[in-house]
Amino acid sequence: MKLVKDKQELEVKLNEWRQEGENIAFVATMGNLHEGHRSLLEIAKKHASRVVVSIFVNPTQFGKNEDFNDYPRNLDADFKYLRKTSTDLVFAPSIETIYPYGLNEATLITVPNITKQFCGKSRPGHFDGVTSVVARLFFMIQPNVSVFGQKDFQQQLIIRHMSLDLNLPIKIITGKTIRENDGLAMSSRNQYLNKDERRIAPVLFKALTKVSDEIECGKKDHRELEENTIKFLNNNGFSVEYFSIRDLKKLRIPSNNCKEFIILTAVKLGKTRLIDNIIVKI
Repeated sequence: MKLVKDKQELEVKLNEWRQEGENIAFVATMGNLHEGHRSLLEIAKKHASRVVVSIFVNPTQFGKNEDFNDYPRNLDADFKYLRKTSTDLVFAPSIETIYPYGLNEATLITVPNITKQFCGKSRPGHFDGVTSVVARLFFMIQPNVSVFGQKDFQQQLIIRHMSLDLNLPIKIITGKTIRENDGLAMSSRNQYLNKDERRIAPVLFKALTKVSDEIECGKKDHRELEENTIKFLNNNGFSVEYFSIRDLKKLRIPSNNCKEFIILTAVKLGKTRLIDNIIVKI
């Protein structure tokens, strides 16, 4: 496994692989790796002969009062972790490599409409930062396949939209959410939770599961399900940002004949922001 920080060195290695007939899968990360990331790497290896991982904490997707400076970074630990996986190359660029004109003059890529709701509504500009960095990484790496996690469902939907709209020849694959034994979705931010918050956190997935069960049993009043669940979560230590039942494909309010749903939520537990979702098919 090779660690690369320089764009030119990256290009040399990727071109070498392509000349040998290799195809490339790419997994974008911000480091602080866990078993959720490992699952994406396993999917990547099934679809390509070479796997590239990026580690880059992207400043343009953090708001003014968010945790960019506090976001956990440990490249040595991440590199050691990746040695035990199928990763062939780790790309860990500097901010200057990704944004050569500086952050204030960086070209941003905006996907309209879908980026303005849910996480985009509560974190203005967040998804512009995500699409802008992912597009740069796509252009630098030019993978055949890229794998993203279902936990960030809105994000992967936006990246699919961007890739199709920009005619990027990259297959986007979504890997299922990996959970702790008590149901909490794995996330690098889980380490922010104190002992009491960590004990409460699995209630979020239980709430999602309960609503999923009710939809599967034929419950049609989605507004009532949403309102009751928001009240329940707010009464059990969470501060709910959103809890919404939507059409799986377009994130729209479901029609009467909808058969595939996604239940999405974002909450604050103490100072930690948690997101999760569950897919329902009837």
